[in-house]
Amino acid sequence: MLKTVFAAILLTFAGISFAASAAQETDNVIHEELRGVLAGVQDAINAKKYDDLAPYFSENMRVTTINQEALSNRSEIAPYFKKWFGAGGFLKDLTFTLNADALTELDATKAFGIVRGSGVENYALSDGRRFDMKTRWTATVVKGADKKWRILALHIGTNFLDNPILDAAKSMLIRVGVFCAAGGLVVGVLLAFLFLRRKSN
Repeated sequence: MLKTVFAAILLTFAGISFAASAAQETDNVIHEELRGVLAGVQDAINAKKYDDLAPYFSENMRVTTINQEALSNRSEIAPYFKKWFGAGGFLKDLTFTLNADALTELDATKAFGIVRGSGVENYALSDGRRFDMKTRWTATVVKGADKKWRILALHIGTNFLDNPILDAAKSMLIRVGVFCAAGGLVVGVLLAFLFLRRKSN
């Protein structure tokens, strides 16, 4: 009798362990798929294959970019990047890395998830200067009818108090101010010299 009870307990714990392992494996598959979405977006942008980005986003996406532009349709993604980067763009180049802070937080149905993380966006200007922008981002992901995970909402921001482009602009203003002050001093000396010379005559 004791052996029978002991065997039943072992089978019960084995069943619980198996169920837990199966659940963990299921979540692991989801997280691997989500890592693939993150890597796919990163690789497409770094390779300048902007047309490849659309499949990673939901049709009803809502995206706020680092410069606070709002995109509401997958068809707007490639034109946004082509406007800013590459031939004829305002900036010469962009490469970046994305890192999630932790695993995506899934809802009970495991059809939605929220994840946030950090990134570094490396910008190359047409004049050769380069800037590394540190960013923070938050994304909502959703599983589509085809069982594929896509980005539904994405917001990217940066610390305007720790901004290399802003620092460069401040530096430029300081140089311009010094130049103007020096120019004003030279003009003042010349005017004073001409005034004194004219007065002495």
